[in-house]
Parts: sequence; structure tokens; C-alpha cells
Amino acid sequence: MSRDDIKPFLISKSEDGSFRLTIRDTHYNSLGYPIVKSSLHEEIFATAALAKAYARDNFGAKAGEYAKG
Repeated sequence: MSRDDIKPFLISKSEDGSFRLTIRDTHYNSLGYPIVKSSLHEEIFATAALAKAYARDNFGAKAGEYAKG
């Protein structure tokens, strides 16, 4: 697995149509395996664009750092 496979921001859609943002912090052990710490952000967003804008404004997210889940 390359280091680029794990995006630091995961945007997932819930069953009711709202979107959630998960912030992921990745570290690698001495063998190069990723260790990922994930934290689900409390806020619920009406659209994926609003979740991306929130991540950009509050966490410094850039284009290409988002994953859909």
C-alpha cells in the first residue's frame, strides 16, 4: 500500500441523505504499515460540498485529500 492511498478526510453519506466528515491521521510503523487514527466530526452537513468547505476552512484540506465513503 502506498502512502497516498489513505486520504486524510473521509466524507460519507448517511441513510437520511446528510453527510459526515471523518478526519484521519496516518502514521507508519517501522515496517511501513499505516496506522490510522480516525475521528468522526460532530457536525452534520447537508451536502458534500459543505463538508469539504468546512474541512478546507478549519483543517487546511486541499483538493485531492478527500475520500468518499
